[in-house]
Amino acid sequence: MRLFKAQHTTMSDELLMQAIASGDKRAFDELYRRYAKPLKSYFMRMLWRDKEKSEDFLHDLFAKIVHKPDYFDPSRSFKTWVFSVANNMCKNEYKKQEVRKGMSNGLDNHYALSDHSVNVMNEVQDQFFQDAFSQKLAELDEKHREAFTLRHIDGLSIKEIADVLGANEGTIKSRIFYAIKYLAEGLKEFNPIENR
Repeated sequence: MRLFKAQHTTMSDELLMQAIASGDKRAFDELYRRYAKPLKSYFMRMLWRDKEKSEDFLHDLFAKIVHKPDYFDPSRSFKTWVFSVANNMCKNEYKKQEVRKGMSNGLDNHYALSDHSVNVMNEVQDQFFQDAFSQKLAELDEKHREAFTLRHIDGLSIKEIADVLGANEGTIKSRIFYAIKYLAEGLKEFNPIENR
């Protein structure tokens, strides 16, 4: 039994998807182990740091994998495909939010309270930076925010991002450059070199 489980850890993502299509539950467990944490982090960043919504999206994404494994094209990279699916789910949510925007009171209820009292000043400064960073990232238009997030937060290569977003590599590099420039300008008050 242990040998069978070890076999799954050495399989490629693409082979695991083929095994899932044949009904192999252990293959699904291994794929979940590899991708649940990075995908949840991706959803957290893209969905306003809403933990509950991120968990729901993660669950929905893995439900699609288990119930419709044939949606995956085995000739493609699984990593690129799964981030494409996650990205499309976020785009659909943005569209829903745009519709609801007119009904919103504009208040942000996505604040987490800290229960540590280790170094309050550092926590406050970190929180100010996180809030400012999140706001500046949200101000970017969707295509620049997606490219920046996939590259610098999720660690995808330029080629993988180009595949996920359906754009050429030069366009992706340009979007990332623009996003970095915008974020650096908007967050320069947090740069200790600038504030000397």
